[in-house]
Amino acid sequence: MSNDWSNSLKQALANLRMNKPPRIAVIGIGQELLGDDALGPMIVRALKPLLTGKPSVLILEGGQSPENQTGVLRRFVPDLVILIDAAQMDTASGEVRWLPLQQVDSLTASTHTLPLSMIAQYLSTELGCEVALIGVQPAQMMFGTDLSPVVQSSLKDVIEGITTVLL
Repeated sequence: MSNDWSNSLKQALANLRMNKPPRIAVIGIGQELLGDDALGPMIVRALKPLLTGKPSVLILEGGQSPENQTGVLRRFVPDLVILIDAAQMDTASGEVRWLPLQQVDSLTASTHTLPLSMIAQYLSTELGCEVALIGVQPAQMMFGTDLSPVVQSSLKDVIEGITTVLL
């Protein structure tokens, strides 16, 4: 597992500089019928039982329309929103990267209702919080397929990394 992205997550939490535990929202994004695009929802489903009982963490399934979660996010008042999605980053399949808000704009087309850059900018502006993406380079996104083996391995790494940092 590459620790670059998890170190970036640790740094983002340290940069919040709060005298109380930061409120973290994690949103899994993706279309479950498109192979590796199912990554985001699968990760948050795995994280829910691991982080249940931690009041400073909110885990949400965003599916294809993460913008539908803005009301829940507004009530939660997060300090940091972490979006998790299969992202076309032109890297090796399965590579995991931490992308701060400014870098989300550079991603190519997605399978979602609104572009991630628009959602991220909206959350940052409206909620006054930090927003970042944990992106995983997909190997394939064909209708009716399962996660590719390389992305399945990355899924496990992301779950392990997030739980290690947030527990």
